[in-house]
Amino acid sequence: MYQSDYKMIILKENTITVEDYLKLRAQVGWKKLERKQAETALKNSIHIIGAYDGNNLVGMGRIVGDGAVVCYIQDLIVIPSSQRIGVGSTVLNALIQYVNHLRAEDSQMMLCLMCAKGREKFYEKHGFFTRPTEHLGPGMMQYL
Repeated sequence: MYQSDYKMIILKENTITVEDYLKLRAQVGWKKLERKQAETALKNSIHIIGAYDGNNLVGMGRIVGDGAVVCYIQDLIVIPSSQRIGVGSTVLNALIQYVNHLRAEDSQMMLCLMCAKGREKFYEKHGFFTRPTEHLGPGMMQYL
C-alpha cells in the first residue's frame, strides 16, 4: 500500500473488482467492455494499482506484458472529479516503481504505453518519449 502526497489518496495493490473496472471505464467515457473481457483483462494483468479517496475508488492503472523484456502500462484511469490534482502521477509512479523491481539486475526492460491524444505531455514529464524517433519507428496497432 502507498500513500499519495495529494488529497490523501491511498494506493492499494490488486484490489480492483470487475465492477470497479467497468465503472471507472464508463466514468471516463471509454469503450464498453463485455464483463468476461474485463474479468480476463484483470486476471491476466501482472499488477494493478487502485487509487482511493477514503473508500471511493477514483483511479487505477495496470501492468500487462511478460515481466522480463517488456511491460505495458494499461488503463491509467482517473475519474474527472479527481483529475489534475496528482492522482494520475501517483498511480503512474507506483506502476513504474513496480516494474523497476521486476527488472533483472544489470538488465534493461522496455516500459511502454499508448496514451490518449493530447496526454503526451503528462507522460513525457514522467520520462516517456514519443515515437517515432531517429532509431524507433511509430507504434502500431490493429483492432480485432
